[in-house]
Amino acid sequence: MSGHSKWSSIKHQKGVADARRGQLFTKLTREIIMVVREGGLNRETNFRLRLAVQKAKDNNMPSENIERAIKRGSGTTEGASLVEMVLEGYGPNGTAILLQALTDNRNRTLQDVRNIFFRHGASLGESGCVAWLFDLKGLITVDASNLDAQELALKAIDAGAEDVKVESGHVEIYSLPEEFERVRKTLEQQGITFISAELTMVPKTVVELDEKAAIQTLKLLYKLEELDEVQQLSSNADFTDSVLEKYKAQV
Repeated sequence: MSGHSKWSSIKHQKGVADARRGQLFTKLTREIIMVVREGGLNRETNFRLRLAVQKAKDNNMPSENIERAIKRGSGTTEGASLVEMVLEGYGPNGTAILLQALTDNRNRTLQDVRNIFFRHGASLGESGCVAWLFDLKGLITVDASNLDAQELALKAIDAGAEDVKVESGHVEIYSLPEEFERVRKTLEQQGITFISAELTMVPKTVVELDEKAAIQTLKLLYKLEELDEVQQLSSNADFTDSVLEKYKAQV
């Protein structure tokens, strides 16, 4: 799962730039609209709304923007045409890529995604071609540069985490989807702050790539992330620290 974790870290480092362009808030707004439309306004019963609102807060989205998105989701016009899409494909060296999108124009989004895949030596596949390689998990990422990583890992396990990965400078905490909120709240009550906390598709195994293919894959993933309609993106590609540093120097 390390490849997924490292890409996740890259994504959130890029989140600041995305927010400046308005892309991040656009994605968050779309998600809130959709989950309100599907599950209603009650945050006690609408699990996905609770998660969407918390994600928006984690990314410093203003409260008025969140409330505006909720109101739009409860209306009958704005946001009513959004539909969910799951697209699957293969990146360089046959790596699996799984993306979830919210769009008001399926054909446009499909064409945009297909074009990005093509330009980066990748290809879209049929529904179900790679989804079986991933599991839905809760993933909490913590900056451990000023923390005892091993102690944090023990706290996470005590809180109900399924698995913990200690990486260089940060810790990834994995949980079953139904345990995600409990793990998060328990750690928050202990004063632990997060880089990110979300439900996401995590690869069961990862694929090691040579430097050229790894850089090519990172460029593909980042271009896909730039699409407003793409809400979540997962890959089973593994990236070494040296490749990540080289990639970050290029962008």
